[in-house]
Amino acid sequence: MHPVFLQIGSFSIAWYGVLMTLGIFIGAVIGTRMVRQRGLNEQLFSDMILWPLVVGFIGARLTFVLTSWELFRDKSGLPLLYDIINIRQGGISIHGGLIFGVAMLYYMARRHRVNFYQYADMFVPGIGFAIVGGRLGNIMNGSDTVGRVTGWAVGYRWPDWARGFHDAMCNPATEENLVQYCKTINGQQVMTAPVHFTQLYGIIIGIILIVASAFWMRSRHPGWAFWQFWLWYSVLRAGWEETFRLNPLSPNIYLNEGLNNPGIGLLTLTQVLSIPLILLSIYMLWRVRRQPEVPFGEPAPASAQRVKS
Repeated sequence: MHPVFLQIGSFSIAWYGVLMTLGIFIGAVIGTRMVRQRGLNEQLFSDMILWPLVVGFIGARLTFVLTSWELFRDKSGLPLLYDIINIRQGGISIHGGLIFGVAMLYYMARRHRVNFYQYADMFVPGIGFAIVGGRLGNIMNGSDTVGRVTGWAVGYRWPDWARGFHDAMCNPATEENLVQYCKTINGQQVMTAPVHFTQLYGIIIGIILIVASAFWMRSRHPGWAFWQFWLWYSVLRAGWEETFRLNPLSPNIYLNEGLNNPGIGLLTLTQVLSIPLILLSIYMLWRVRRQPEVPFGEPAPASAQRVKS
């Protein structure tokens, strides 16, 4: 649980970046293989990996900054700009990255006059691997996506040497009532209370999506896997991981955390944003299901990317 993978002088490579890149690479290999099997344009798919990835990464950072402005609002001038672009300090939004990346993917599909859904479906298994890699990186960082203090048996007591976690949790700026659970051990502030291991929850969600995608990809309705992913990622993320994650509540509907409590918080901003995504996904799945099947190996009309009712 150390954030640095490799340190050479003042230059360092973080575990988060290494594991996220590994997940993306595995996804790219799987997606390219499926594109080849289905007779789609392999070179175009490679371009669709690169540019949506770049745009998605920028969008993920911008979304994090906008939804976590309390981390930046007290600064002004050049330091503020530096903190916004300093991705080495962590902080990206998976939902933001997906939305910006999909927007770029849609633009490329329209530009090359191909069916958006046929190519978008090819990304679904890979995104699951990227989620797993990202959450493994969160574990190595320690301070990322931490859970609420809980009295449930699933509570995880982070080891004392996991400095990133303890430094974040014992910082009054994180949440003032957490300081009561911090003690000084060997001159260091240590969080002694168990918390929800939300990073592990995220890994399990990624694995569930990878397994489920094997079944979604069997459908000959272009877009079926794409919208199934959005539906179930939103449901699992909002209903499970985000419920127990130490995120600000907006609005504060329900909060019950502590050593004698379950460690639940509703509603975070991610949960609020997930509600329209879930409803949209259900509606779009209904529309996709009504469309004629397209046999594998045959290109669907480009106009079919806009599913007609």
